[in-house]
Amino acid sequence: MSRLRFGIFLAPFHPAGENPTLALQRDLRLIQHLDECGYDEAWIGEHHSAGSEIIASPEIFIAAAAERTKNIRLGTGVTSLSYHNPLWVAERMVLLDHLTKGRVMLGVGPGSLPTDSAMIGLNPTQTRELLETNLDVVMQLLTSDEPVTVDTGTHKLVDARLHLRPYSVPHFDVSVAAVASPTGPRLAGRHGVGLLSIGATLSADGFDALAHHWNVMEERAATFGTTVDREKWRLVGPMHIAETREQAYRDVEHGIEQWFNYFKKVAAFPQMAVDGGNLREMIDFINGAGIGAIGTPDDARAQVQRLVDQSGGFGAMLLMAHEWANPEATRRSFELIAQHVMPEFQGQAWPTRNAKQRAMDTRAGHSEQQNQAVAHMTEKYQKELANKD
Repeated sequence: MSRLRFGIFLAPFHPAGENPTLALQRDLRLIQHLDECGYDEAWIGEHHSAGSEIIASPEIFIAAAAERTKNIRLGTGVTSLSYHNPLWVAERMVLLDHLTKGRVMLGVGPGSLPTDSAMIGLNPTQTRELLETNLDVVMQLLTSDEPVTVDTGTHKLVDARLHLRPYSVPHFDVSVAAVASPTGPRLAGRHGVGLLSIGATLSADGFDALAHHWNVMEERAATFGTTVDREKWRLVGPMHIAETREQAYRDVEHGIEQWFNYFKKVAAFPQMAVDGGNLREMIDFINGAGIGAIGTPDDARAQVQRLVDQSGGFGAMLLMAHEWANPEATRRSFELIAQHVMPEFQGQAWPTRNAKQRAMDTRAGHSEQQNQAVAHMTEKYQKELANKD
């Protein structure tokens, strides 16, 4: 791939019991920081239960973040499409597309927390079926002016149309979430949209499924006459980086245990198969199992390259916002990645290295020429003084 984009996947994960107002403001400041560091994308989740992922409306959060940023693109990561009237989802995203002047993206999924869907009387099987039905509706609304009449099972549309066309042409980016099953790549290939591999590194199944997911997308695209593009494939994974491994290990003492416990004891999300009984076991699990990288920029570069090799190439690396470290160390981690990791995958590292090497290779000759020039001008001046006398 010519230029790998970098971004963040903000569920978010905040410890239950802390001040939610301050936590949300911290999330907004983090996205501002990423914008200043040159990150490309930020994806914001939708959740309604379990106490840690506290953003109920990614659209509202995006509207606030858009006013605080200049360049970073902002996506729903993801809108639980099965919970909503698909017409209103499309309408809200079109409005955001205009308000952000084309910086918005729509990510969709069935909803990751069963405790969410249970409150509206849906089980996980129903939400996956509804995702397919509702995405069909959204894509019809975005790509056609023909009216849509459908009974989704939870909502009824009669001659439904968008009354605004998107700001983006032909429409904003759309991506479908995937963990380990082929549900996401099937839908992405069918509609020719992007794939958001949320569980790409958080389980062995997710990592092993990467290459298979792309094969599924290509097969579905060929079947339905669409096209798919690796540039629109985004992989999500956790990292925390510091100047030394020892510092990174100390940093994550702040919050990695509560993150592990959320997946092990609270969230009924078995695809996120984390393991570790104490701090060092948790760090070793992240690093040793290839889940992510806790360490130095070199470790982060190696992890990104590993994902490139396993997948065959993708368009964006999204770093999970996990709050393993305190806010200052977290911001520093993102700075180090922007400074030392992103250039390696965006074509910005080798030009300066090559220029430095060329200067080193020719230094001796150029130094001699410089010395000769100094001697020449010194001699010339001495002659001028002699002629003056």
